[in-house]
Amino acid sequence: MSAGGGGLTPEVAIAVIGVLGVGAQWIAWRLQMPAIVLMLAAGLAVGPGLEWLVPARDIGPLVEPMVAIAVAIILFEGGLTLNLHGLRDAATGVRRLVILGAPLGWLFSAMALHYVAGLGWAAASVFGGIMIVTGPTVIAPLLRQARLSRRPSVLLQWEAIVNDPIGALAAVLAFQVVTVSAAGGEMWSALVPLGLRFAVSGAIGWAAGWLVVQAFRRALVPEYMKVPVLFVAVLATFVGTDLIAHESGLLAVTLMGIVVANSDLPSFTELRRFKEHATILLVSGVFILLAASMDLGTLELLDWRAAAFLVVVILVVRPATVLLSLLGSGLPRNERLLVALTGPRGVVLVAVAGLFATKLVALGVEDGARVVPLAFALVAATVVLHGFTLAPLARALGLAGTDAPGLVIVGGSRFATALGSACKDLEIPVMVTDRNYTRLRGAREAGLPTYYGDILSEATEHGLDLVRYGVVLAATENDAYNTLVATDLAPEFGRENVFQISRAQEQSRRHALPSTLGAQPLGKGMSYLELSRLMTEGWEVKVTRLTEEFTLDDWRGRNPEAFLLGRVDGSGLRLLADGAEFKAVPGVRLLAMVPPEREAVAAGGH
Repeated sequence: MSAGGGGLTPEVAIAVIGVLGVGAQWIAWRLQMPAIVLMLAAGLAVGPGLEWLVPARDIGPLVEPMVAIAVAIILFEGGLTLNLHGLRDAATGVRRLVILGAPLGWLFSAMALHYVAGLGWAAASVFGGIMIVTGPTVIAPLLRQARLSRRPSVLLQWEAIVNDPIGALAAVLAFQVVTVSAAGGEMWSALVPLGLRFAVSGAIGWAAGWLVVQAFRRALVPEYMKVPVLFVAVLATFVGTDLIAHESGLLAVTLMGIVVANSDLPSFTELRRFKEHATILLVSGVFILLAASMDLGTLELLDWRAAAFLVVVILVVRPATVLLSLLGSGLPRNERLLVALTGPRGVVLVAVAGLFATKLVALGVEDGARVVPLAFALVAATVVLHGFTLAPLARALGLAGTDAPGLVIVGGSRFATALGSACKDLEIPVMVTDRNYTRLRGAREAGLPTYYGDILSEATEHGLDLVRYGVVLAATENDAYNTLVATDLAPEFGRENVFQISRAQEQSRRHALPSTLGAQPLGKGMSYLELSRLMTEGWEVKVTRLTEEFTLDDWRGRNPEAFLLGRVDGSGLRLLADGAEFKAVPGVRLLAMVPPEREAVAAGGH
């Protein structure tokens, strides 16, 4: 399996990159760690550490185009997440972070590079432009892990995605200025072409997005070909724009994604989910590829000034940029502080830095050789720091969900009120939602938080902050709607965290819904009508605490007719399907439907 001069064949190298990248993400999920930390460690281990995987040797000239195309698709997927309706009260902050934050970040970063890291002004101005980028590929998993509140989450996500192509173009501008200065030309000869690049790339990106939307909306593309057509359109837009206006493809594909995201396409959700899956593969692959491409000689260029530079960037440059940009924006101080102390860098910064470092060295700027190790050091430091501190910082500032994820009950009913009240007594966040205001009356009278509206509507997506909730129960009287809710929310909450009350038995197979749709049935598998009947007969949702003396078998022996709905332990609430097994250790509290004649026995263990 070796290539002629030693090493791995290209196909083996690509397979190794995939296994390491996805494997690192899976291990990080199991260990509740930032995935990018493990990916970086894996890439450095097999690359400069063991010299087992050397991309330049094993893959050759394909490395640079692979990284460029992957970054373009990543940015397009980022643009797909930027629905303008999602901005709402965060719009002012996003505008300021882009319009004011980008130039301020460029200036402060260049100053830190020159006065602290010791780079000349040529390399500092180019790399300072690249440092505007805050890493959308890193921000998204960090936000999911930290379960951040909606507005600061939107601020960080929009800033990262919008500033990514702007950072690349800032580096282009700085490099053109350096080139013109070296040739003794005038400044205008650098600025005018940049303006044209902005205009051309923006026009191409908007036109490409509009054409895709029109083709999909008018059914010119069959459903099964929409994702392939979209991929090809992204690649064509990126490459075509770069051919017309060099280094402008990133801006074009980002704008293309924003146009598609705001077009209200019926198939948009499926498109976005597929792109998210592709992005996970690309992010992991690019990180392994770039980390493995490092060499020990380059890393040895890092010294004490590089360490001082990292400290200044994290503790001075980033906070000063954000706080000055958001001054007078009306945003709460804790939100401004959280954004100011959160600035991880990622794939795009390393990729673009590597590109311009080579150009600077070719131009005769010796400091250009230090750009790549500084970029990797910045990525590693910020990813590790924010990966382990964002969640505690968000909790300290009151901008994150509770440690115990709460429960969303879709459908107002006596059963929903009883289950919600039991969760409230256990200090578990609970929200009861319904499309009928009257059905929420019982929940309101019980003091439960309620939301009047369709849980699947766009207004709910942008207006209801679900960061505190990790479990969903679809419990309306409409089996088809319950199935729709469970199917739609399963990818977001995780299928293991989505339940629905059992469907009523259909008299005919032609009326039955497919078993592949929906989620696992709650508890004993009772339907809405059966649960309503039990509530009418006096059944209640009760909480029982297991102890050394009162085990699960004891509870079942004393409550033969009762059935479990869920359990609460140190990790929070877990609903239970019929027959689900779990570790019934002392201290676990059981949520169960208990008949009236067993009430006194069940309450004894509370």
